[in-house]
Amino acid sequence: MPNETFDIELTAMANGGSALGRHGKKTIFIPYTIPGEHVTARITEDKGRIAFAEGITLVEASADRVYPRCPHFGPNRCGRCQWQHIDYTAQVLLKQDVLVDQLSRIGGLDDSTLSSAMREIIPSPVEWHYNHHMTFETSPEGQIGLPSSDGRSLALIEECHILHPALFALYSSLDMNFSGLTHLKLQIGSDGEMMLILSVNKEEDAPEIHIDLPISVNLLLEDDEPINLIGETHLRYTVGGHQFRVTGGSEFRSNIAALEKLAEVVVEALALKPNQAVLDLYAGVGFFSAFIADKVRLLTLVESYPPAATDADSNLADFDHIDLIEGRVEDVLFTLDTTYDAVIVDPPAQGLSVEAVDALAAKGIPRLVYVSSDAATLARDAARLVKQGYTLESVQPLDLAPQTYYVDAVAVFIR
Repeated sequence: MPNETFDIELTAMANGGSALGRHGKKTIFIPYTIPGEHVTARITEDKGRIAFAEGITLVEASADRVYPRCPHFGPNRCGRCQWQHIDYTAQVLLKQDVLVDQLSRIGGLDDSTLSSAMREIIPSPVEWHYNHHMTFETSPEGQIGLPSSDGRSLALIEECHILHPALFALYSSLDMNFSGLTHLKLQIGSDGEMMLILSVNKEEDAPEIHIDLPISVNLLLEDDEPINLIGETHLRYTVGGHQFRVTGGSEFRSNIAALEKLAEVVVEALALKPNQAVLDLYAGVGFFSAFIADKVRLLTLVESYPPAATDADSNLADFDHIDLIEGRVEDVLFTLDTTYDAVIVDPPAQGLSVEAVDALAAKGIPRLVYVSSDAATLARDAARLVKQGYTLESVQPLDLAPQTYYVDAVAVFIR
C-alpha cells in the first residue's frame, strides 16, 4: 500500500546511485542507502515488478557510511552528488561492481569474459574540489542553482565541496540579470584564468553582467554557436606536459587531476607498434591524440563541433602527419579509404549510434579502444560490437567523479 512502511535489507548498488533490495516480489530502489544496510522504507512510486522508495529509518548502518560534508546533500536537496554518505574507498569498489553488473545484464557478457577482462578500478587522485567546470541552471524566476535530487526544482546552494574553490567564489560574487538565461557554466583553466559561459535561446536574451573580476565571458546560442562577449574565447589546460586550448562550448573533462592517468590508460590500451595508423573519433580538442601523435605514422581525427575541431588543429599544430576532419562520425567513416590499425572512440554519454557501430564494423579495424563515461551505454554498445564480431579484451574502470555514482572506463575490443 502507498503509505505503508516496511523493513528491507539492501543487497546491491544499482546504476543511478540507489541501493536495491527485495520486498515480496518487488525489487525496491532506495537512494542514500548502502548495500548491507537495513532500513524502514516507504514506496514513493510503484511500477509493478519494481518500485522506488524513500528511507524512513536507518535500522542498521553500513560500516562504510560517513557523515556528508555538504549541508545541501540529501533527499529533495541538491542532486549533483549522490554518494557523499559513502566512504570514498567503498565508493570506488561499488562503481566497479555496478560496471560489472551493467556489462553482464545489458551487455550480455558472461562471467568468464568479465573475470578475464576487468581490471581494478583506478581512484581519483583528489576526492573534493576537483571540478574545473560546472553547469548551473536557472529557474523561471531567474534564480541560479543546481537541479534538485527529485529533478523538479533547483537547489540554491551556499557551498559546494566538489567544485573548484575559485569557481565557487566566482559563483558567490555574481551580480547578473538572469532573464532569458537557460544555463550558466563556470570554468577555470590550469593557469587560474576563469570563464563564464552563458547559454540562451536567442542572442537578444543575453543577460546584463556586472563583474569586477578579470574573467572571460562567452555566449552560447541554441545551436551551441559561441559568441565572445568579454576577454578570451578559450581557456588553457596543462595535462601530462601537453597544453590544450579549449574554446567556450568545447568539451573537456572537469577532473583535471585525473586526466593524465586516463591518457596513460588509453595509450596502453592502444598497444601501439611502429608505423601504425590510428583513427580518433569524437576527438574533441585532440586530447588523446596529443599523447599518441609522436608514436604513430598517421593519425586521423574526426570531430563534429567546429570550435573543438579548431582547438584540436591548434593543439596539434606541431605535427604534420595528422588529418583533421570536421563532421559527424557516422558520415565521415564511410568516406575514409585508409586502413587503420586501431581506433579510439570517445562518444558522449549517450554512447554510439547503431549507424556508428555498423560503420566501425564495416571498416574492420582490428583494435577498438572505447572511452566511456556511462556504464549503461558502454554495456549496450559492447553487446552491439560483439554482434559485429568484436571480442572484449579488457576493461579499465576509472573514477573521475568522486561523491557521485558516475564511473568512467576504457574498454578494449579486438577482432
